Amino acid sequence: MLVGFISLLQEINIEEKIKNAPNKGYEIGVVIGTYLPFVLLVLLAYLVYYKAKNRKDLDD
Repeated sequence: MLVGFISLLQEINIEEKIKNAPNKGYEIGVVIGTYLPFVLLVLLAYLVYYKAKNRKDLDD
């Protein structure tokens, strides 16, 4: 319930930000800032998966 409330408060309209962008650099920054957290989470998940898959202490 708390997570839903926080996500509702943080809802960002990316199309609106890009439409009102003063220049192309701002648009690129909005796109990078939007996708970068997702990409970092995917990389972190893969790293955790890879480390867990290749653990040596589970090979019995």
